[in-house]
Amino acid sequence: MTDFIAASLLLAGVALALVASIGLHRLPDLFSRMHAATKPATLGLVLTLTGVVIGLGDLSAGVKLGVVIIAQFITAPIGAHLIGRSAYAAGTELSPDTLVDKAVSDALGGTTAAPGSESGN
Repeated sequence: MTDFIAASLLLAGVALALVASIGLHRLPDLFSRMHAATKPATLGLVLTLTGVVIGLGDLSAGVKLGVVIIAQFITAPIGAHLIGRSAYAAGTELSPDTLVDKAVSDALGGTTAAPGSESGN
């Protein structure tokens, strides 16, 4: 039974890693790609490592991989946030498909269309 659970978690983790790689290839701009690089990849790694821990059944390996999971949850969001903030400050263009520039909207106190889109306040 533990082998089935471990294999299921490994397959789910690999599937999420695949979704992340497809997202990196298909999404239009840096800001969208950041989400593809962090969210499904982080969850995929956690599922994969959890499957490994269950499959091994070893407490010391579980503790070590638990530290890796915690480090992933701490570093991936912070890194993505810093990259996104730096790219936005540097003036990286948004995709034409972006409907609202949330940073400008919050600064102006309303809904403002993203640069290059037709609608807005």
